[in-house]
Amino acid sequence: MYPHHREREQPIFSARAHVFQIDPNTKRNWIPASKHAVTVSFFYDGNRNVYRIISVGGTKAIINCTITPSMTFTRTSQKFGQWADSRANTVYGLGFATEQQLHQFSERFKEVKEAARLAREKSQDKMELANTALSIAAPQDLSDELQSPPVMCVNGPEDKMFRSQSADITLSSEKERIKKMLSEGSICEMNLEAELFTLQDSNSKLVAALHEANNNVEQWKKQLVAYQEETERLRDQVADLEAHGGHGPSDTLKDELTRSLEELEALLKAKDEEIHILQNKKEEYHEMEQEREEAIHRLQEMEMRNLELERRVQNVEQNLSASLEERDRTESEVQRAIEILDVKIFDLNDLRQSLVKLIDK
Repeated sequence: MYPHHREREQPIFSARAHVFQIDPNTKRNWIPASKHAVTVSFFYDGNRNVYRIISVGGTKAIINCTITPSMTFTRTSQKFGQWADSRANTVYGLGFATEQQLHQFSERFKEVKEAARLAREKSQDKMELANTALSIAAPQDLSDELQSPPVMCVNGPEDKMFRSQSADITLSSEKERIKKMLSEGSICEMNLEAELFTLQDSNSKLVAALHEANNNVEQWKKQLVAYQEETERLRDQVADLEAHGGHGPSDTLKDELTRSLEELEALLKAKDEEIHILQNKKEEYHEMEQEREEAIHRLQEMEMRNLELERRVQNVEQNLSASLEERDRTESEVQRAIEILDVKIFDLNDLRQSLVKLIDK
């Protein structure tokens, strides 16, 4: 489906979307990379046999991403999708105007990803043929790590140490679980923020169009009244001419008035249709306003949930810190007990040697 040997980069597919990048500091919020929808295109580089996603805003490259087989485009909502670029150490997000555009971009991403995989496999086959003497590193010997060191058993502190380690493991697993929940909540929050941004953009456009339409409606109403008055006047003139039954120039005037009347009626019909279209747009604006309010409400709920999760993470971290301090104190007690035992063992050795010497004498 895609070309494999071209002398320069060729565009494969293009779509318009709002571009976002993940905040490098928080790794949670989306930062708009473009003020308006821009063109996002797939390109094939025949010289290097690679596929890229490129988007340019003005004179600045917003996206310059080389597609690899490990990349995955994830659809996080009806009109929003994202993928991670490990080389650029960022995550890109795209907000589309319709669900169909998102579906087309997602399918094309899968096709290009498969083409990139085939191109990489082909390149690897060539390298394997050219380097038949490639050596494979032997697996690392882990036998030393598997050997467990001797343990000095001391009654009392050892039980404390094992209990603290068990509590440490439990707290660590709880912390990881809460962090996972927090990251999932952050992803949902980012998706809602991107969707809210798209809704706000559409809302501003609809508001501007509605204001302009309201102004036009007032003008059109005035014109409609004037056209209706002109139509009535022309009809009266036509009726007068028909009643008098004039000849010659009056027939020509009658034809002109008839044509003018038909043109005015057609214009009135067109204005009525435009007014009907504007009324439909007004209803769509109210629907968009309701969706925006629902998105704001969901975003507020997600923020409250994230705050609760952050509070729980802080509590777990405090408990974990206290547990680590307790473990350190226990280890110190164990170390002191070991030192005391070493001294006692040394004294016993001295005593044994002294006894041996006495027995020999």
